[in-house]
Amino acid sequence: MPLALAAAFSAHAASTTRYLIISENAKQIGAQVTEHLDDGSTKVRFEFKNNGRGPDLTEQFRMTADGSMTSYSVQGNSTFGAVVNERFERKGDQAEWKSTSEQGQKTVKGVAAYLPLNSSFEVVSAYIGVLAAAPDHKMALLPSGTLTQTVLDTLEVSSASGAKQTVQLVAQTGVGLSPAFYWATTGSTPRLFGVIIPGFASILEEGWQSVAPQLAARQKQAENRMLEDLAAKLQHPLKGLTVVRNARVFDSEKAVVGAPSDIYLLRGRITAVLPAGSPAQGVANTIDAEGRIVLPGLFDMHGHVDRWSGALNLSTGVTSVRDMGNDNAQLQAMLDETAAGKLLAPQVVPAGFLEGESPFSANNGFVIKDLAEAKKAVDWYAQHGYPQLKIYNSFPKAILKDTVAYAHSRGMRVSGHIPAGLRAQEALDAGYDEIQHINQVLLNFLVKPDTETRNLNRFILPAEKVADMDFNSKPYKDFVAGLVKKQISIDPTLTAFAFLQQRDGDMNEPYRGFAANMPPDVARGFSVGGMKIENDTVWKRYQKSYAKMIEFVGIMYRAGVPIVAGTDDIAGFTLHSELSQLVKAGLTPAQALQVATRNGARYTRTSHERGSITPGKLADLVLVDGDPTRDIADLRKVAAVITRGYLVSPREIDAELGIAPFVGATPKVVSTPMAAAEGGANDGAMHRIESTSRKHD
Repeated sequence: MPLALAAAFSAHAASTTRYLIISENAKQIGAQVTEHLDDGSTKVRFEFKNNGRGPDLTEQFRMTADGSMTSYSVQGNSTFGAVVNERFERKGDQAEWKSTSEQGQKTVKGVAAYLPLNSSFEVVSAYIGVLAAAPDHKMALLPSGTLTQTVLDTLEVSSASGAKQTVQLVAQTGVGLSPAFYWATTGSTPRLFGVIIPGFASILEEGWQSVAPQLAARQKQAENRMLEDLAAKLQHPLKGLTVVRNARVFDSEKAVVGAPSDIYLLRGRITAVLPAGSPAQGVANTIDAEGRIVLPGLFDMHGHVDRWSGALNLSTGVTSVRDMGNDNAQLQAMLDETAAGKLLAPQVVPAGFLEGESPFSANNGFVIKDLAEAKKAVDWYAQHGYPQLKIYNSFPKAILKDTVAYAHSRGMRVSGHIPAGLRAQEALDAGYDEIQHINQVLLNFLVKPDTETRNLNRFILPAEKVADMDFNSKPYKDFVAGLVKKQISIDPTLTAFAFLQQRDGDMNEPYRGFAANMPPDVARGFSVGGMKIENDTVWKRYQKSYAKMIEFVGIMYRAGVPIVAGTDDIAGFTLHSELSQLVKAGLTPAQALQVATRNGARYTRTSHERGSITPGKLADLVLVDGDPTRDIADLRKVAAVITRGYLVSPREIDAELGIAPFVGATPKVVSTPMAAAEGGANDGAMHRIESTSRKHD
């Protein structure tokens, strides 16, 4: 055992460390209080509330001198109110664990770290020290996997009171689909100093809140270096004229697949679509689609993008994301980085987030008090090119109509949640063009002026009450008729609401189609319930309510209400799930694909350049194995993606992220001698892709 690690556990002095959780707009939204007791155990109270929800946990654990965890327990409630009750124990080489969703046991040798399903950041703090002392900075994980830690940066910081200390930025990999970044103390026994979550919040030791901007700037620099390397590795530029031969093009206007065609691309745009085998001149790169169906790039109409989600979107054919609420500075930076080719990311259509002040506020975008502040926010969004405004739960209902009218005068569409105290119909009367989420739609029939919908009620009420709704009755028919008359678009995010019917231990329905391909630690989380479901009677009722939510989406679609496909969930993969839910609602697979292509372009006002495979439009193409127009599950078999002048291989991205591939081969790319003369560096990239393709044939 390394001497530093032995020293870390040789003596235990009682101490208490308090971390404050501060939102991006400088509001305290929670805290973590850690007590290191004389007997060597650690107790933690962890809670935060944002947007009317958040976890509330009490945990206790003990570590041995070699850095292994010997016992762990946590109780409380998760973000959406589910009961948390988890324990772990290791005696010698025997480890066992049990939670509300799983149980298991394993024989293990040496140092190993248990990975709780719900925990505070204190577990991270303990493992920072263990990993720092480990010779290779790696540690086995239980139930499975390996956790690795790398130091990226060091920095001396000064608190507001003048205290100084040196901290280090570490990246941990092996958990989740992207690195996790933590600021740690230095020395022989490092521990957690703070966490910077860009665009959301900082978690720092009390008294050190003033250093958050400094840490955020240095963390961004380190992240950017990693992300630029990833983009350079996985984005293969298509220089010169490129032809995608033998492609069966999906016509998003007619929702049909056409005869085999050749699609010509140059400088990121489609120049021609000709019958397969048509003569060509000056082609630099040839991609043989081999009869695959080629779709226009897919739209996720309800994302909250970050710097690491782009790989997941592109690997699944999502080339455009409508961002429905973000930190404004963070999003602007990502847009610049994407345009410069430094970020592996889809094209983003931003919606400006507008919230009102209350104890339940979401703390991003602009949080306003009055009409003057609302107009000022709208002006900022309009000046920065946002085509849409999203209004949130705590927005002051008294100024809703005037705010919507002002946004319309600035040329913006307006959508959102329904502000507390209003029904959906009242928001539509105030001028809404769209409603987000199926629960917000159906709360129209459940709320009264004094119903609080900024807390978990907005989930619990629909879960309990939608089961009894009679969609054939006049109120529902009249409401749907009003949506049709005004052509109000609906963003139901059915996948995001599947958690309403999920019990602990059951795989959440939208994740079943891709769970087997995910790293084990990621898939493990798919069986953790979100809602508090106390018994089978409640579960069956919630199941019925969720089924009726899906049914109502089908009713709206058949009546002529525009539906768009959004996720508000795991990037990329859950868009496929959302389209599966639309098929369950009664759409054909081809109609669901039309929703994710043509409708996406229509309701982001980008039809002039996206949504169909048409000369003059952006060359956003998705090559798919199988036939998703007949079996929507085939949409998961994305073989290649072209967007922003780059070719992207899902197989390469999957390999980078530890995801098992969904397809057996990547389409071959052949560069002609002309490409070598005109394309230069591109020639090598093309041959790399071709070599990879052959290896997997």
